[in-house]
Amino acid sequence: MKIKNVAIVGSGTMGSGIAAHLCNANIPVTLLDLKTEIVEKAKERILKSRPPLLFEKSKIDSLKIGNIADDFDIISKADWIIEAVVERIDIKHKIYEQIFKKRKIDSIVSSNTSTIPLKILSEKLSKNDKKDFCITHFFNPVRYMGLLEIVREQNNNKDKINLLKNFCEEKLGKGVIICGDTPGFLGNRIGVYAMQVALTEAIKMNLSVEEADAIFGRPMGIPKTGVFALYDLIGIDLMSDVLKSFKKELPKHDEFQKVVEDIPIIKKLIETGYTGRKGKGGFYRVNKSDGKKILEALDISKNEYFPSKKIDLQIKKIDLLKLINRDDKYGSYAWSVISKIILYSSSLVPQITNEYNDIDEALRLGFNWSMGPFEMLESIGVDHFFSK
Repeated sequence: MKIKNVAIVGSGTMGSGIAAHLCNANIPVTLLDLKTEIVEKAKERILKSRPPLLFEKSKIDSLKIGNIADDFDIISKADWIIEAVVERIDIKHKIYEQIFKKRKIDSIVSSNTSTIPLKILSEKLSKNDKKDFCITHFFNPVRYMGLLEIVREQNNNKDKINLLKNFCEEKLGKGVIICGDTPGFLGNRIGVYAMQVALTEAIKMNLSVEEADAIFGRPMGIPKTGVFALYDLIGIDLMSDVLKSFKKELPKHDEFQKVVEDIPIIKKLIETGYTGRKGKGGFYRVNKSDGKKILEALDISKNEYFPSKKIDLQIKKIDLLKLINRDDKYGSYAWSVISKIILYSSSLVPQITNEYNDIDEALRLGFNWSMGPFEMLESIGVDHFFSK
C-alpha cells in the first residue's frame, strides 16, 4: 500500500493547515466540512495566510473541496483519512461511524486531536478497525512546526504505522515521534508543564511579566515570546481548558498536578474578556495614547497595566550554567524553572518513551526550543546539576 491521496474531515485551523502542507508535497487532498461554503473560506484563508502555508500559491491545485452530505463518497478512495473536527467526543464518534462504513479496507484513519486519549476515541470501533486507527498530532502552523506525534496502541497494525511514519518523514518533512497513549502525549506533556512552571514560579517570586519573559526566552534557548506572551498568543481561555484536561487525565500524584490549580489572575482575565491577542489583551495589551500605540504589560500584583519595560539581562549567548549561577532573582528563577523541567522530564522515562532523545526532539521540533531538557542537563553538567 502507498499513500497517494488523502481526505480530511474538518476545515478549521488544523484541518486546513494539514491540507495545505499535503498540497506542498503534491499529494492530492480533499477537504470536507458541513457546508462547501465553509471549506471555500478555508481555502481562501490558506491562500491569504501570513506567514504563507503554501510554498507557492499554485500548490493549491492539489486541493479539492466538498461537504460531508454530498461528497462523503470520496472517503472510499482515500488512502489516509484524517479527522480534524472540534474536540467533542460525541461528534468525533459520529464521524468515525461514517468513515469506517465508507473507507476502503487497507486505508489508515487518524485523528488530529491534541487532548483526547486514543482509547476514548477508539472505544466504539471494532477490533479490526482499531488496528488501522491512530492519532496524528500535527503542531500549528503545520508548515513551520517540525514535530508530528503518532500515538498508537499495542494492537495497531505496525506495518501501517511504520508506513505512515515513513510517508510523513519523507514526503512531509516531519520529525515523527511514535508515542504511547498518555495524557498530552509527549510534546505537550512537557511543553505545557514547562509553561506552567515558568508562570507559577514567576508569580511566586514576584517577577514582572517582562522579567519572566526575558529569562524564559532566548537566554534559555526558548523563543522570545517567553511564557506570558505565549499565553496571550495561544489564548488564556484555551490554556485554561488544556490545563483542566491535564488535571482530569493525569494521576493525582503526578508533579504536573502542582501547577494546574486555578490562578486568581487567570480567572479574572478570562472573566473580563482579556483572553490574549484574540481578546482585549491579556498579560500584554496594545493601548492608544495621543494617537500612538503603546505596548502595556500587566502588573499582576496590582492588576493594572503599565507601559512595558525592556529588560536587558546583558546576555549575548545561551549559557545555562552561567544563567543559573547568577547571584540575583533572575538566576534563582532560571534555576527553579530549569531544574523542575529536567526532573519532570526524567520522571517520564520509560513511562512515556524509552528514548531520552525523543523528549529533546519533541521540545525542539514542537516548541522551537534550541535544546531539550536532557540537552539542557548536558549543557549544565550532570555533576553540577545534582550538587546544586
